[in-house]
Amino acid sequence: MNQKLYYSIGEVSRMLDVKPSLLRFWETEFPSIRPHKNNKGTRYYTPSDIALLRHIYHLTRDCGYTLDGVREQLRVSDNLDEKMQIVQTLTEARQFLVSLKEIL
Repeated sequence: MNQKLYYSIGEVSRMLDVKPSLLRFWETEFPSIRPHKNNKGTRYYTPSDIALLRHIYHLTRDCGYTLDGVREQLRVSDNLDEKMQIVQTLTEARQFLVSLKEIL
């Protein structure tokens, strides 16, 4: 399947099986959802926007989270991603230092 760079709100609403108004509502509730808009105001979503929308959909519909609960889950997962990147960087630095120690 060819992945497009941008998807219209209609395409995204069909993907998630929700009404476009729900997508516009989530856009106001979650600042991290910022679709690109053309001069006419038509929204275009990136694949990363769609992944976030799928995650929000899963948390609200499948897991039963409230919007405040979803915000908290997104905040925690963002912090977790940052922490994992830090751990990865520190692990690589340690490996480098150990190999340097062996050389000396």
